[in-house]
Amino acid sequence: MIIDSHAHVVLPIENHIKMMDESGIDKTVLFSTLVHPEKSSNVKEFTTEMNKLNQILNNEVNPVQARLKALEEVIVAIKQHPNRFVGFGSVPLSFSSGDVTLNDWVEKLVKEQRMKGLGEFTLGPGQIPLLEPIFKAASDYTSLPIWVHTFYPLNLKDIQELFLLTQKYENVPVIYGHMGGIHWLQTIEMIKDTKNAYLDISAFYTTYALSLAIKEIPERTLFSSDFPYGDPYLNLQAVKRHTSSGEVADRVLGGNISNLLHI
Repeated sequence: MIIDSHAHVVLPIENHIKMMDESGIDKTVLFSTLVHPEKSSNVKEFTTEMNKLNQILNNEVNPVQARLKALEEVIVAIKQHPNRFVGFGSVPLSFSSGDVTLNDWVEKLVKEQRMKGLGEFTLGPGQIPLLEPIFKAASDYTSLPIWVHTFYPLNLKDIQELFLLTQKYENVPVIYGHMGGIHWLQTIEMIKDTKNAYLDISAFYTTYALSLAIKEIPERTLFSSDFPYGDPYLNLQAVKRHTSSGEVADRVLGGNISNLLHI
């Protein structure tokens, strides 16, 4: 089974299904989004959506109601196509440690909405400590996987702080989204011997990053596209090109995420 381990809701959802069929992708792990660039019809509209995205990536926008609406899009997509989609649930970063509301939110995501993990989390420089309550909740609640955006605007220091949290909560699987961006080499080195750390390949900075990750961490490297920002077909072909064997390709293209999420 080929599984795209990270993509966003694209409207209409039928377009996503068509793309998956054309690319040979069996299942996709869906993440919510407050931005829909695929609906833009001109440069002005696209720029407006990208400006919203930049605010989100810097954790400048965190409206709970907007996130609930975006989460509902994921839930609807999964209900319409349960054999093609599973989801990760968005969690606001406004909770404090030990907040009962946070635990209730996570429990609802898992029990009622059947989400397979938490994320994605997008933070600005210096904001990684905001994730500790999330890590604690995930640790307390059946070791839920957490997906963290580690591309720009995060810097190497932020990724190192995330690594310390990963080590502290060793029962929580942590997916390093986009392989650390320009810090891909340091990211691979840090998590190579950390059994609860995983690498998401979407937006890989160079094919050297992709090939090295597959070589060094074949059991914890995850095929992904970040669709609609990346092309699932091209990333799939890149993985096939840079794997040394069919067994390794099977792991990266679906086996690893299937085992992690029990799907």
